[in-house]
Amino acid sequence: MKYLHAMIRVMDLKKSLRFYCDFLGFEIVKEKTLDDCKLYYLGNKESGDAQIELTDNFEKPEKYENGRAFGHFAFATDDMNETEKRMKDFGYEWFYEPYELSAVSSIIAFTKDPDGNEIEFIQKR
Repeated sequence: MKYLHAMIRVMDLKKSLRFYCDFLGFEIVKEKTLDDCKLYYLGNKESGDAQIELTDNFEKPEKYENGRAFGHFAFATDDMNETEKRMKDFGYEWFYEPYELSAVSSIIAFTKDPDGNEIEFIQKR
């Protein structure tokens, strides 16, 4: 069975596209309009076929509650310092600053997307 995508609902599509496309390097590979929303499928060459689907509902609550079951999206980085510099250039901040996870020979750190979803960066040693 082939993994296709993970979907998240977004409050502000422009902010989410800036985060996922401009900052993380994804691009819109497909759009689909339904009766109650528009779907944006994001992909990039490093992720292969796996995508993130941003759902922009036409009618939104005041805020989406992040579920307790979903944890985070994880991305590999070759250089945590460069990731931090790029992140700060875009005006984003760490949720958990980079720290050594010696059990798996990695440095990990977390930020959040505009909707509060956790994003993990992993630099292998």
